[in-house]
Amino acid sequence: MERKPRMSGRKKMAVILLILGMALGANTGGWAQQTKLLFATGGIAGTFYPLGGAIAQVWNQKIPGLNVTVQASGGSVENVRLLGSGNAELGLCMNDIAYYGQNGLEVFKAKNEKYTNFSAIGNIYPDVVQIFARKDSQIQSLTDFKDKKISVGPPGSGTEISARQVLGIYGLDFKTRKDFKAQYLSFAESADHFRDRLIDGGYFVVAVPNSALQDINLMHPIRFLEIDDASFQKIVKAYPLYARFEIPSNSYQGQTAPVKTIAVYSAVVVRNELPADLVYQMTKTVFEERAVIAQGHAAGKYITPETFTAGIAIPFHPGAQKYLKEKGLLK
Repeated sequence: MERKPRMSGRKKMAVILLILGMALGANTGGWAQQTKLLFATGGIAGTFYPLGGAIAQVWNQKIPGLNVTVQASGGSVENVRLLGSGNAELGLCMNDIAYYGQNGLEVFKAKNEKYTNFSAIGNIYPDVVQIFARKDSQIQSLTDFKDKKISVGPPGSGTEISARQVLGIYGLDFKTRKDFKAQYLSFAESADHFRDRLIDGGYFVVAVPNSALQDINLMHPIRFLEIDDASFQKIVKAYPLYARFEIPSNSYQGQTAPVKTIAVYSAVVVRNELPADLVYQMTKTVFEERAVIAQGHAAGKYITPETFTAGIAIPFHPGAQKYLKEKGLLK
């Protein structure tokens, strides 16, 4: 399903806008036969890639003339850069990373990056912080990560940023002090390393359940590490876009009790240049076909009226605003 960009972002967007303009001139009730958009998602072992495929399939089926192609990527941070450079028109992105990208904070601050040319459609699902170690190990809490080998996600990824923030609240600094040996691995790589005993634990930010974690747990039972109430209060004071979340019992084999952790929602974001009428149709389709999306990927079940706009800290696209206000989801 992957497709590599074949022209510069600026040229590509010019072509797309020309096509969309022709579509609007020819038939405002439908879209041109040649309307092709690139949808940046994430790694194939995570949630973004398969969930993006389920969303794209619904768009392609329900909106005449629209052809959305899903592109695997490094996740939220890379997706912000792809939209910012014009090398993708759509993306999935954690809300905190989208905010950082628009305001030049965190990983974007180091390179003096600030991208304001994209906006939101709506939330899809909560990316849940899932921290784990071997069930038979002596690691009982997050503070026990000291001096261990822990996977924290690819360098500069949303997962790695979250790990740095949350573990920092627990007094663990893997960037400067090297309190533990951070391993910058994808979810799939983490699963391989965990099976081979090359790492002692991992920090995932992904939907529940996650296929890589399920695979790990089947062969090497894991212990989830909770985020306690006192630390949660410190986390949300420092990083307000996090929310309390419980991993339901029996989400994974042998996990008989719920796990107290945190989450941040991920949303569909689009380049501002996309026509309002098209984004209106895309927003309407995602929200009204959420049951179909959930059939394609379980994370689709989290698309609800209560959560569709919650915690989004960047502007909504005008096309999305129109639909959301009609539905009473946005004031």
